[in-house]
Amino acid sequence: MSAFHALPRWPQPAVAIAGRAERFPVRRIFCIGRNYADHVREMGGDPSRGTPIFFMKPADALVESAIAYPPDGDLHYEVELVAALGEDLQPWGYAVGLDLTRRDRQAKAKKDGTPWEAAKAFEGSAVVGPLLPAAQWNGPASQAIRLSVNGATRQDARLDQMIWALPEILSELQQSFTLKPGDLVFTGTPAGVGALAKGDRVEASVDGLPGLSTRVV
Repeated sequence: MSAFHALPRWPQPAVAIAGRAERFPVRRIFCIGRNYADHVREMGGDPSRGTPIFFMKPADALVESAIAYPPDGDLHYEVELVAALGEDLQPWGYAVGLDLTRRDRQAKAKKDGTPWEAAKAFEGSAVVGPLLPAAQWNGPASQAIRLSVNGATRQDARLDQMIWALPEILSELQQSFTLKPGDLVFTGTPAGVGALAKGDRVEASVDGLPGLSTRVV
């Protein structure tokens, strides 16, 4: 007997692959918080290396076009390197990403000791540029990671400033989750995070990867 579903199947979330018509199907999105010491300090935390902090976004939080500004929110940008896992659970490819945050809701959740989902997992909160296959990039190493808003540089750091390097992030995630092909891993943001407003143009880059350009509407 053939399988069937009670509802029509929804589209498979996916991201573009640089230079290809095919797309990379996305299963889940994992994120690490507080992974650059300067960012930890700017958020008022202790940058000592301790237990890594992980959170997730749903796959349908992905957006590749314009950023929709929430009607009642304090929306902040966070540029990050994104790794896309392949069949061997090693990075199949890499991209530049934006972990968008509702900072007002995050601050309230921290104060109340409640989960961050409303601040981090809302629709359109995961912006991902085109993936470059891992074999075509000599990283992650000491490449620069940058973000500008309306032409003004806001974030400027190096990937080797991560507290937890990507192999360590994957190892730590595997203590709690069974990683699968199609999972995306956001690797944290450096200092310089800040607010966005309607009409802002955002440019983000990691040396050697396709750039990410978007605007807030």
